[in-house]
Amino acid sequence: MDNQILYREIIEQREKDTLSSYAQLVVNTRGRAKEIELCPVRTEYVRDRDRIIHCKSFRRLKHKTQVFLSPIGDHYRTRLTHTLEVSQIARTISRGLLLNEDLTEAIAMGHDLGHTPFGHSGESVLNSLVPGGFQHNKQSLRIVEKLENGVGLNLTYEVRDGILNHKKDGNPCTLEGYVVSLADRIAYVNHDIDDAIRAGLLTNESLPESCIEVIGATHGNRINALVLDILSESYGKPYVRMSEKMATEFNKLRSYLFDNLYHDSKAKAEEGKAEGIVEALYNYYLKHIEKIPPEFTKYISEDGEKRVAADYIACMTDRYAVRTYMDLFVPRDWA
Repeated sequence: MDNQILYREIIEQREKDTLSSYAQLVVNTRGRAKEIELCPVRTEYVRDRDRIIHCKSFRRLKHKTQVFLSPIGDHYRTRLTHTLEVSQIARTISRGLLLNEDLTEAIAMGHDLGHTPFGHSGESVLNSLVPGGFQHNKQSLRIVEKLENGVGLNLTYEVRDGILNHKKDGNPCTLEGYVVSLADRIAYVNHDIDDAIRAGLLTNESLPESCIEVIGATHGNRINALVLDILSESYGKPYVRMSEKMATEFNKLRSYLFDNLYHDSKAKAEEGKAEGIVEALYNYYLKHIEKIPPEFTKYISEDGEKRVAADYIACMTDRYAVRTYMDLFVPRDWA
């Protein structure tokens, strides 16, 4: 027997022996668009996770907005730290439900690769400008299927499906995909409260009283309560969800953030400028397609100039977008 192959087979057998009957076993994957030789040690979902965390799109998340645009403080979340928090919450839930942690982690690591600079404000601008619209989940899928390295990452079907369907209205084909969708909301609701309190925009006392009573009064208590509720409601079941009472209070807390932080707060004071940058860059590169790197322009005949321009803008970090705008539109001192 070839010992190199045995390592991966031990892991695959362990999944069969220990995971829930509702888990997505790696041996049952629908596979990749292009077949590749199996790894002697890593399963296919572990390889997907590795491909994502080693790609350029993943590294750029460290300089993309979560809620606060270019925050001066060192402790505010970015799109990268959000991704890591989603991954850890999702893995905890999957472990408790005996689902596939490797698949869960791969989906979580890739779910936000398609976010634009300046967060949802940048996404909103491109959505209004690009024919067919722009949604970050679809862009995340586009990155892993086509744009990264000019050819995509050739991920397994289940990981790509989970990335596409991680939004609240998504319908993933695996329970692991539902876990990531829930973990995404749990993560951003709680860490955005934490960041907003640090910034002096909210206080724990200002949060809806019933939410505090049911979910908890601190960051850690809230995450713990939400995770335990999901485990209690979903263990041994063919679904992953919160209890009705917890879901009601969680949605109330989420709505509170939309009303008091996401849509109308000091944290959003600079969004108009950010939106102007994204729109100006998009219009500029539409007129100067030749200045877009070839790994993007190779798809012009297939997807059109407007989609390619949006691809290039969406891949920018906040600071790269600002620097590019300054270079293109702000006059330099004459020397």
